[in-house]
Amino acid sequence: MSRLAGLFTGTLWGLLAGALALAGCAPSEAERDWPAPSPALWAVSGPAGEPGNGVAPVAWLFGTIHALPGALEWRTPALTASLARSGVLVVEVAELGDSAAAAEAFALRSRSPGLPPLLERVPATDRPALAAALESAGLSERAFAGVESWAAALQLANGLRRYDSANGVDRELIGDARRVIGLESFDRQFALFDALPPEAQGHLLVAVAREATAEQDERIAAWLTGDISALVSFGEDGLLADPVLREALLLTRNRAWAERIAALIEAGERPFVAVGAAHMPGPEGLPALFAARGYAVRRVQ
Repeated sequence: MSRLAGLFTGTLWGLLAGALALAGCAPSEAERDWPAPSPALWAVSGPAGEPGNGVAPVAWLFGTIHALPGALEWRTPALTASLARSGVLVVEVAELGDSAAAAEAFALRSRSPGLPPLLERVPATDRPALAAALESAGLSERAFAGVESWAAALQLANGLRRYDSANGVDRELIGDARRVIGLESFDRQFALFDALPPEAQGHLLVAVAREATAEQDERIAAWLTGDISALVSFGEDGLLADPVLREALLLTRNRAWAERIAALIEAGERPFVAVGAAHMPGPEGLPALFAARGYAVRRVQ
């Protein structure tokens, strides 16, 4: 593993890409026709009224994806206008391009002595899938001696990723922003994985291996067109089906983020929140959490 930086959470493919976007050479990108962009975007206004009825939005919620084909167009007039009205960009990790800081944080938490071989850490029925995923990523089981299972899962996910995280939505937004606030740090993100019990770490590793056969382009198309039901389906079929992983990697973070974002709203910052797309759907997604707080939340794209 060389450099680190960068959780689109939800499915394994997206969730891990943000927590550990390992820099490196992206595979060649097959040419294809992508649908017209309309990724999901929500406007949040104060409790006094609904957006569009004379009450200006006080925040925006935008689900991102962390690795895209380089030529893919995803910006829209509605997105550009919302960014222009906002006061600060809020992302998961503000220092997303600081590969040295990411590598240091990862190294501090990713190793433990006396671990069994990687394949022995998952049930026997799941070992063929893990072995096949390692082969597909060009990785050897020997390379993971002493590497904790969660860290091995992140490295494997990076090896299986089709597109380069340098083309991620969050990175582009950060590069264009006047002000950026991070909800977490690299160390905080890795600490979430490091705190998982061994069984959950094994489930994470197996989910990565099984995602190896998933069609990444289908997920990109679902995100690009704002197809929330499809994104929810991908998440339910992936690692978020595990209740321990779902609570630790998605729900706990959503609640903590909602507190931080609400404080920014109260301070008049007009935050444009751009975090992994799987943090948006459902009754415990960020739009629903703000609606539960009494804000008016409306999908505008």
